[in-house]
Amino acid sequence: MGAATQGDEKRPEGGGYTATGPAADLVARLDAALEGEAYGDAFSRGRYATDASIYQIMPRAVVVPRTMADVEATLAIARAAGVPVLPRGGGTSQCGQTVNDAVVIDFTKHLNRILSVDTVNATAEVEPGLVLDHLNAALKQHGLWFPVDVSTASRATLGGMAANNSCGARSIRYGTMRDNVLGIDALLADGSRMDFGPVPQDLAGVNSPSPKHDLFRELLDLGQREAEEIKARFPDLMRRVGGYNIDALVPNGPANNLSHLLVGSEGTLAVSEKIKLQLAPLPKNKVLGICHFPSFYEAMDSARHLVTLGPTAVELIDRTMIELSRDIPLFRPIVDRFVRGEPEALLLVEFAEEDQDENLRRLQALGDMMAALGFRWGDPGKKDGGVVEAIDPDFQKQIFGVRAQGLNIMMSMKAEGKPVSFVEDCAVRLEDLADYTQRLTEIFHKHGTTGTWYAHASVGTLHVRPVLNLRLDNDVKAMRAIAEEAFEMVREYRGSHSGEHGDGIVRSEFHREMFGDRMVESFEWVKDRLDPDALLNPGKIVRPPKMDDRNLFRYPPDYKVPELRSVFDWAGYPGAGRGLQGAVEMCNNNGACRKIGDGVMCPSYRVTRNERDLVRGRANTLRLAISGQLGPEAMTADAMADTMKLCVSCKGCRRECPTGVDMAKMKIEVLAARAEKHGLSLRDRMVANLPRYAPWAARFAGLMNLRDRLPGAAKLSEILLGLSAERRLPLWHSEPYRPDPGENDAAEIILFADTFNRYFEPENLRAAETVLRRAGLKVGHALPENSTRPLCCGRTYLAAGLVEDAKAEMRRTIAAVKPVLERGGFVVGLEPSCLLTFRDEAPALLGDDWSAELGSRVLLFEEFIARKQEAGDFDLPLGSLAQNKALLHGHCHQKAFNAVTPVQQVLGKIPGLAVDLVESSCCGMAGAFGYQAETLEVSRAMGELSLLPAVRAADKDTIVVADGTSCRHQIADGSSREAVHVAVVLERASRAPESHELGMQ
Repeated sequence: MGAATQGDEKRPEGGGYTATGPAADLVARLDAALEGEAYGDAFSRGRYATDASIYQIMPRAVVVPRTMADVEATLAIARAAGVPVLPRGGGTSQCGQTVNDAVVIDFTKHLNRILSVDTVNATAEVEPGLVLDHLNAALKQHGLWFPVDVSTASRATLGGMAANNSCGARSIRYGTMRDNVLGIDALLADGSRMDFGPVPQDLAGVNSPSPKHDLFRELLDLGQREAEEIKARFPDLMRRVGGYNIDALVPNGPANNLSHLLVGSEGTLAVSEKIKLQLAPLPKNKVLGICHFPSFYEAMDSARHLVTLGPTAVELIDRTMIELSRDIPLFRPIVDRFVRGEPEALLLVEFAEEDQDENLRRLQALGDMMAALGFRWGDPGKKDGGVVEAIDPDFQKQIFGVRAQGLNIMMSMKAEGKPVSFVEDCAVRLEDLADYTQRLTEIFHKHGTTGTWYAHASVGTLHVRPVLNLRLDNDVKAMRAIAEEAFEMVREYRGSHSGEHGDGIVRSEFHREMFGDRMVESFEWVKDRLDPDALLNPGKIVRPPKMDDRNLFRYPPDYKVPELRSVFDWAGYPGAGRGLQGAVEMCNNNGACRKIGDGVMCPSYRVTRNERDLVRGRANTLRLAISGQLGPEAMTADAMADTMKLCVSCKGCRRECPTGVDMAKMKIEVLAARAEKHGLSLRDRMVANLPRYAPWAARFAGLMNLRDRLPGAAKLSEILLGLSAERRLPLWHSEPYRPDPGENDAAEIILFADTFNRYFEPENLRAAETVLRRAGLKVGHALPENSTRPLCCGRTYLAAGLVEDAKAEMRRTIAAVKPVLERGGFVVGLEPSCLLTFRDEAPALLGDDWSAELGSRVLLFEEFIARKQEAGDFDLPLGSLAQNKALLHGHCHQKAFNAVTPVQQVLGKIPGLAVDLVESSCCGMAGAFGYQAETLEVSRAMGELSLLPAVRAADKDTIVVADGTSCRHQIADGSSREAVHVAVVLERASRAPESHELGMQ
């Protein structure tokens, strides 16, 4: 194996990492031959055992190739061993395409380059592991894009999209993947290379004799021989992706593009090495009309009329999706903005012509057509409905963002019954759409369930998922019956049973009923000709298993999670561990956490690109562990600790995961289990108990600060404690924050002094208290009963898994502040990770001692001020500063609780101050994480993703604002710039009008 680089999953032996049995020999051979990585342990294989389907199949091994030579070597070793191979991209397939009893090859980490871009001919050549969003980001500067815009664009790879024949929301304008692939260079199962592209019927220009000539001749002969059968059996629809594209072999013009046979083949015929794509001009102008309908049927019946206006997309959102979206904090404000009243269905109609005036004309025509169809608000002669217009590009992007998360929004149901993908991909003609959807709904009702609907009304492909609990035998039987009845109806309409998401396990068995015996025999001939030994992803498209074989399910008949002890009350979720089981099982594997663009989630993956260091990877590992599939001690194994090691508890997933997987809390569950079984290291005990010894340490601040002043002391601390010598520790302040006790009985607010600001940066607390008092507020302080030791939120104990100690600290604080809260006051503090503990973890830990309602009155300093300002109840004159620009970095927990906006609002009140928000993920310091020698480089890499470059690029007169203690230290270490808390900025601006030079470099 080649030398490790940052992000490579190099692991010690033992603790769940060792491959055993035949897998050990296979992995040893792979390991010796590859420059990349090969894994055979159960933890690693388990992370690749599922995709976004209902299936789970444990792979034989996992390979993460660094080069195509690694892929060739893997094929050769697997071929010699008689072991199948499964090429895999983002692993978001909904039909089971990317799970198999095989060696999984993950192309996403290294084989993800743009090889060339031809701007004149609008083409690009890419490696199969390249993510669609990353390609389009690079193409934007050229005014181009790849227009097969699937909803999973933030993690869908071009190789996976080609294998699946993906389509996207705008296929009515741009077609499917097949329509936009020009050629594929591929590896065949026997190891030979072959380029697939346009060839004439006489194969002029193809060397003869040669294996390539022989193969292409036989393929074209099949197309000619079966042309009539293909015409009779394949539905005449754009959205027909079932089976192999053998219609690409039928004589049609001067040449046949044989790469189209590989498109949609789901990795069963060849392994893509290079894909040539047709690009399109990037639309410069768009408008969006959100058509509201009082009934679902009327929306479906109207789609055939709306498409006559020439839209680029017509997307459905049904009533269920609207309601579920409103339950997700990230989407609620967006939905409330574009949904008027209580419609039963929405159709999002987009126009994207080059001329914006033309788009606006069509938008007006859309409103007129809706009125002509009988829908207009406020018209007594018409039904309730009409068009909400979205002209602003950002507003349009937000709306389509909600639509793009359709599957994840549907899967946010917390009950054991979930919307299940198996008939979600049927396509019918638009004139049949209303009747089809009505009849399919009747089939659902017949079997005791309902369906949720969304997606591509423009082309007659609606994603519908009946709600079923596939742990129950009756529901599995209902799934089979619904599938058979639905596909029979689709045949009646001459529609397609597989319209976008592919075949995989869930639909392949129905090819015979849909296409006939002769067509299936042709599929099998193609498979056997290109892959005679069934090396490549067997059991997909041809010779498949039964779709309802429960032994292949994620939740097979013997799936069981025994009762386990959890530290949190996972209220609202079903299953063992007071709902921990249900919370873990919420991950549907759709992979939203693999995005690396906007938002916070998932900072560790953004650095390492390892499936292990991902919310999905961790959730899968937890599910396998609590269900006993990784051994009896899996929760406390070293492999589990390593799975959680790079999770910085940013809580990005709490807000951004559409199904609400809260990995920060789940990590605490693991830490608590390990602490109970194995105890803590000296370093972990020191960090955890910081609040208890801080009062005494502060008395000897000079001595405590010698670590970074005495030669060799820092290195010694690294040897003894694992604290990196390359990091300077926070400086103990010789004069910590010690407020006068005051009279709390009359206080409107309690200023909570956290350990970090109290002992390391007391100037922040002093500034905050000054600001609040200048505004005329009566400020009290949280003081302990019968103790001189200051109060604490318990955060450091939670970070070490010492939950009982954390609860004890929380209860001490609650006893001090509860009287003020119960009489309508507020607790206000500065450090996001501390304050927000009372709104997040505390209600789930303390039962009747604390409630979410009381927690809602614990506010960050800026949240409190923003509320008072909005209510017109905050009298604090602010003067201008010497600096006129501020660069703001939001703490991860502020982002998770939508608390960055208040900082912007408060700073925005300072005259003449322009506030620029850094679009950043986690800063990477994350408490002790950035100080640990073993995580130092990952910490730095997180900071370099966006935050530190933005700070360095800011001119020296820009105020850098960061409310998180860890964030300020990362900024100082990584940029040599000082960042300040918003309280300091406000205190300076609240002085009498004068120049307020902050003196920051």
